[in-house]
Amino acid sequence: QVQLVESGGGLVQAGGSLRLSCAASGMIFSINDMGWYRQAPGKQRELVAAITSGGTTTNYADSVKGRFTISRDNAKNTVYLQMNSLKPEDTAVYYCNAPIAVAQGYWGQGTQVTVSS
Repeated sequence: QVQLVESGGGLVQAGGSLRLSCAASGMIFSINDMGWYRQAPGKQRELVAAITSGGTTTNYADSVKGRFTISRDNAKNTVYLQMNSLKPEDTAVYYCNAPIAVAQGYWGQGTQVTVSS
């Protein structure tokens, strides 16, 4: 059974930084592409960053490009999201996921990121 545990969120002032972590279990992490998603109040969940299984290719939503960096450590079954130059519009609950888990309808509890102006 897939389990994803996100951590590292918090309250930060605009311009600040946070590093999110996501520990995965119940799947062969190293062969799965991973993504970070976010959902702001009243909005649909959106994909903000993705990384291939080997970590060689990354993609970002235009809204976070140049500010966020996704990375992974396959030895630790963990994916990270470094968020710099945070803006109030980055406020959301952040989730990590893999396509295999999304297809099963699974989502972790997420981690809240709040950016104050």
